[in-house]
Amino acid sequence: MTDVLSLLPPGRPGLLADVPPGACEDLAHYLATGGCAPLPAPGRLVDRIAAAGLRGRGGAGFPTAVKLRTVRDAPGGPPVVVANGEEGEPGSVKDRWLLWHRPHLVLDGLRLAAAMTGAARGYVYLSDDLAEHAVRQALAERKVPAGRQALALRQASAEWAPEVPVDVVRTERTYVAGEETAVVRRIDGGPALPTAKPPRPFESGVGGAPTLVANVETLARIAALHTHPESAAAIAGTHLVTLSGAGGTPALVEAPAGTHLKTLADLSGHGRARAVVLGGLFGGLYGAGWSDLRLDHEELAAAGGALGCGALHFLHPDDCPVAAATDAAGWLAAQSARQCGVCVSGTSALARALTAVARGEADGTTVANLERWSRQLPGRGACGLIDAAARMVATLLTHYPERIEAHRSSPCPPCTAAPPATHRYTVAVP
Repeated sequence: MTDVLSLLPPGRPGLLADVPPGACEDLAHYLATGGCAPLPAPGRLVDRIAAAGLRGRGGAGFPTAVKLRTVRDAPGGPPVVVANGEEGEPGSVKDRWLLWHRPHLVLDGLRLAAAMTGAARGYVYLSDDLAEHAVRQALAERKVPAGRQALALRQASAEWAPEVPVDVVRTERTYVAGEETAVVRRIDGGPALPTAKPPRPFESGVGGAPTLVANVETLARIAALHTHPESAAAIAGTHLVTLSGAGGTPALVEAPAGTHLKTLADLSGHGRARAVVLGGLFGGLYGAGWSDLRLDHEELAAAGGALGCGALHFLHPDDCPVAAATDAAGWLAAQSARQCGVCVSGTSALARALTAVARGEADGTTVANLERWSRQLPGRGACGLIDAAARMVATLLTHYPERIEAHRSSPCPPCTAAPPATHRYTVAVP
């Protein structure tokens, strides 16, 4: 069972608030809490988003206002906007939770994104049965007479950002299916696999049109920021994070930027943890000193990690960091799109070498190869999968050189006593 918790001060608007446990918010409730507010000037909302410092929540943390303006100003006809709910990171549940429980919040963010970019069509891209059901039900609510009437009453007092036609596109859940070019490729009828760049979606996306591919939490924060402009900076600086690990309770937590990772660990029963895998598998492994880090893009990047999608996996005293890195590398190698030769060979080589270390079978060149590959492989694939595998290895080498050396001299009991835990990082959606 995954807990849903909030660290926000009383009265501060949050994405996890106002929804009874297990419920899916309907249109009437969303409107009653201020949702679907009129938008007198789309450009002013873009400026407010820029001033608040909102960053994308899909992993890269790119400034949202920059993406909006780039798509708005791109040549090539009316843009397309996409709510990206394909949560390929195994340790993250935030996007599916939002689609399951707050689909109107996401759709409102999509409406506002369409108004700010001048888009004429929208898509919700997902890979989950319950998410698809909730989104289709929410779309139907907005089309039936009662829903149309309620929306019409809300828009009567000001210029309205109209509802754009929205289609739902289903895909298979894989690590690479949520990469922005894979999203475009799948919506256009192809496989959910990344393509070479350029062009990027903002240049030529769905049907060749400039396309905004926005994570569903990003869109939800746009909607919340518009509904509560007085709290714009606080909303933009708050994160949904997924906490997991063998020694505590998995949790989805809404926390302000700057929250210490130790606070999050204590909240979910991971206070005894000795290390943390940061930002999902992309952020790498952090050992001694992890508890001093804070929920902050720049601080985590300076420490050699990344906030990514906000998934944090804690390693406890009995967990072996070599085993955790080996499991991650093996999972990533299996998830390769098998389009880029360097990714197929590189991720497989990293996984094999780490497996040899974990089993106490590494020879004299294994560690040297891991060090060389972790430096040379990043940036050489069409997506970030190979970067994630290389960062996991690089951070293991940085934080646990003595553990690697100990594995070379004798087998590690935790590593050899059990088969690889390929689902170590998987968390159930609350």
